[in-house]
Amino acid sequence: MREGCYACHSQMVRSLADEIDRYGPYSLASESAYDHPMLWGSKRTGPDLARLGEKYSDAWQVAHLTDPRAVVPASIMPAYPWLMQPLDTSGLSGALATLARLGVPYDAAMIQGAEADALAQSRPDSAAAEAFRDRHGDRPALRAFDGDPSRLTEMDAVVAYLQSLGTQTAAAHLAQEGTAP
Repeated sequence: MREGCYACHSQMVRSLADEIDRYGPYSLASESAYDHPMLWGSKRTGPDLARLGEKYSDAWQVAHLTDPRAVVPASIMPAYPWLMQPLDTSGLSGALATLARLGVPYDAAMIQGAEADALAQSRPDSAAAEAFRDRHGDRPALRAFDGDPSRLTEMDAVVAYLQSLGTQTAAAHLAQEGTAP
C-alpha cells in the first residue's frame, strides 16, 4: 500500500482466456476475502500479481525491487532500494487487532505474537523459528527473504508477501479443473 504497487498491478486474474493463459486460474473472492483494502484493481501497467508467489526466487525479487532494469531491461517500474531499511514491527500487533475487528481471523495469540513472529519468520535457524513453526505449521515460508538472517528489513516483508500471493489455497486451481470441494 505505502509504495503504491496497486496503482500499476492488479491482484485479480479475470475469467478471460488470455488472462488465464498468461496468469493462471482466475481469481476467486475467497482468496482475498480478508484483504483490507481490496486490491482487485483494473490497472495493468505491470503484470498481475495474483499468482506471483514462488514464481521467482527471493534473490530475483530483491534484485527486481532494488533495480528493476537490472533484471528486466525494458521495465518501467521504479526502483525501491530503501526497502533494505530495518522493518519497524512496533505497530504489528495493533494492525492485526484492527484487522481482527474487521473480520480477519486473527486470534489473541497471533496478535500478541505478531512482532516476535515477524522476526522469527526471517531467521530460519533461530530458536524462535521453531516456535513459529509450532504455531503456524509449514504454510508460511520461513527464511531470510532478503538473504540476510541477521536483520529484519522492509524487503523481507515485501518479498514474503509477494512469495505468498496465490499460494495460500488451491481453490482457484481446483475450480479451473472442475474438482472444487
